[in-house]
Amino acid sequence: QVQLVESGGGLVQAGGSLRLSCAASGRTFSSAAMGWFRQAPGKGREFVVATSWSGGSTYYGDSVKGRFTISRDNAKNTVYLQMNSLKPEDTAVYYCAAASQWVFSATYSANSANYDYWGRGTQVTVSS
Repeated sequence: QVQLVESGGGLVQAGGSLRLSCAASGRTFSSAAMGWFRQAPGKGREFVVATSWSGGSTYYGDSVKGRFTISRDNAKNTVYLQMNSLKPEDTAVYYCAAASQWVFSATYSANSANYDYWGRGTQVTVSS
């Protein structure tokens, strides 16, 4: 089992920045890749970004390209999501996810069904 705990969410004005963290514990060696998804009220879960622990590939959702950046600290088993130029439409609960198996594909990365472990989420609210 892999446990994931997100932190760093909060309220920010449009144009501002936030950095989310996701700390992984447990059988972290069984995790091949990490991803971030988000879900706004009344909407489905949306892919944000994913990266492999090896650093072989990173994929971003179209709505966040150029504004969000994922990074890893393998020694701390932690991934970060730096979010800049935030917009009100970025308001959502952000979830961290871990995948036991990985395929270097944007389509594969964006499919939430390919992730085995999920955190409880952290709320991000962007005011206009």
